[in-house]
Amino acid sequence: MVVLAASITSKSGKALVSRQFVDMSRIRIEGLLAAFPKLIGSGKQHTYVETENVRYVYQPMEGIYLLLVTNKQSNILEDLDTLRLLSKVVPEFSASLDEEIICKHAFELIFAFDEVISLGHKENVTVAQVRQYCEMESHEERLHKLVLQSKINDTKDVMKRKANEIDKSKIERGKLEKGGYSSLQSMSSMGSIGRMDASLSNDMGISSGNTFGGGSGFGITSEVDNFSSKPKGRPSAAVGAPTKGMGMKLGKSQRTNQFLESLKAEGEMIVEDVRPSANPSKAAAAPPTDPVTLTVEEKLNVTLKRDGGLSNFDVQGTLSLQILNQDDGFIQVQIESVGNPEIKFKTHPNINKELFSNENILGSKDPNRPFPAGQSGDGLGLLKWRMQSKDESAVPLTINCWPSVSGNETYVSIEYEASSMFDLQNVVISVPLPALREAPNVRQIDGEWRFDSRNSILEWSILLIDNSNRSGSMEFVVPPADTSVFFPISVGFSATSTFSNMKVANIVPLKGGAAPKFSQRIQLVTESYQVV
Repeated sequence: MVVLAASITSKSGKALVSRQFVDMSRIRIEGLLAAFPKLIGSGKQHTYVETENVRYVYQPMEGIYLLLVTNKQSNILEDLDTLRLLSKVVPEFSASLDEEIICKHAFELIFAFDEVISLGHKENVTVAQVRQYCEMESHEERLHKLVLQSKINDTKDVMKRKANEIDKSKIERGKLEKGGYSSLQSMSSMGSIGRMDASLSNDMGISSGNTFGGGSGFGITSEVDNFSSKPKGRPSAAVGAPTKGMGMKLGKSQRTNQFLESLKAEGEMIVEDVRPSANPSKAAAAPPTDPVTLTVEEKLNVTLKRDGGLSNFDVQGTLSLQILNQDDGFIQVQIESVGNPEIKFKTHPNINKELFSNENILGSKDPNRPFPAGQSGDGLGLLKWRMQSKDESAVPLTINCWPSVSGNETYVSIEYEASSMFDLQNVVISVPLPALREAPNVRQIDGEWRFDSRNSILEWSILLIDNSNRSGSMEFVVPPADTSVFFPISVGFSATSTFSNMKVANIVPLKGGAAPKFSQRIQLVTESYQVV
C-alpha cells in the first residue's frame, strides 16, 4: 500500500506540480502521468482507473485534476482519504485553481504534499497542522527580527537626538552672535544700576523676594546682582576658558563617536547613556523672537492605582511674560479663562488684584512702572493657579496593565484610553521589566517600542493621540517574573491646550499708540504621571 506519486494535472495532460515518494526513474514517472489523460477519455464517472501495474486515483477540481498514482495492492479507501486531505490542502496554498497561480505556488504545494505523505504512506495530520509545519516558525528567526527592530529604533533615537543637538547649537550660536563680547562689557554697569534700584526698592518697602526683577523699579534679578559682586578681573579670563574646554570636549566626543560607529559596523548593539527625555516639560524652549511673549504652562501630577482609581491629581499652572525691549514694558495683559470654581488663581504681589478680579486684566499697581525686560529662563511669572480633583474622569490618559504568568513565560497586556479633552503629543509609556539579557518579545503594539537594556525599561511611544486612536494596546512576553516588577509605570506627554483654557486675549498699551506685537505659547506637560 504505497503512493508512488502525487500530481496536479491540467485537463490537457500537462503536469503542473508533481511529487514522487518512492525511488522511481524520471522517465517512468513522466510516462505514467502522460498516460493518465488517455485513460479517462471514456467519459464515465469514476474516482480511479487501474492498469496492469498501477492505479490512478483522481479528483476533478475546476479546470485541473488532483491525481495519486499508487500500486494495485494499495487500500483504495486509504487512497481516497489521502486524496480528500490533499484536496483540502491545495486551496490553502493556492488562492486560485488556474494553471498560472498553481505554478506560482508550486514549491509550497510540494512541501505540503511532503507533510501529508511520507515515503509513500499517509501521515496522520490535519490541514491546520500542515499549514503550521510549512510556515516553519523559528525562535532564532523571531529573535533576529527583534534585534533588527531594536537596532532600527535605536538608530531613530540617535537621529532625533542629533537633530535636537543641531537645533540647540544653532540657537546658542545665534545668542553669541547677538550678544557677543559687548554684553560682557555692559554687565558691570547693569550691576551698579541694579544695586541702586534695589536700594530704592527697599526704601519704598518693596520686598526683593517677591518683586518682578529688572532695572526699572520692580527690583533686580539675582543673576545681575551676583555678577556685579564678582571681581572685575575675572570676566576676561572666563571668556577664553570655555573655548578651550569646548575644543577638548568636541575632540573627545568625536573620538568616542568614531569608536561607537566602528562597534556598530561590527554588529554590536550600542545603548547610549544620553537618551531623549520622556518628560516633555524638560525640553528646552526656543528663545523668544517677538517683542512680547506670554507662556501659559500647566504641569500635571497624577498618580493612578494599578487596580483602578485615582490616588492624586494636581494641576499647577503659570502665566509668564518675557519682554525684549524696556520700551514695550508699559502694557497690561487681558486674559480669558474658563469659569471653573475648582481652579484657584494667585497673582504676583505687584499686580493690581482689583483690576484682575473685575476685568481679567493683569497690570502693575503703579502704571508708571513698566514690566521689566530681558528676563531669562521662563520669564516673569504674573499669575499662578492650581486645580485638584478626585474625579477620575478628569484624567486625560489612563493605563491598564495585566501581567499574568503561564508556564515558563509572563504575558503582559497594556492598554491606554485617552480622554477626548486633549490631543496628546509625544506620548511615552515606560514599563519597568525584570533584568533581561535580550529584548522582550513584543507580539502586538499600536505605535513603536524601544528596549533600554541598561535600565531594563520598555518604552512604548505614540507620536500623537487624537480622535483616530483614543485607545490602543501592546502585548509582550518575558520570562517568568513577579507581577509587581512591572510597576510603577511612568507616562510622559504634552498637549497644546490646558485645563484652565487660559488664553491671552489682548495687549493694552498704557502710553497710547499701537500695542507691541505679541505671541503666546500654551502647553500642558507632565511633571509626574505614574501608575503604582
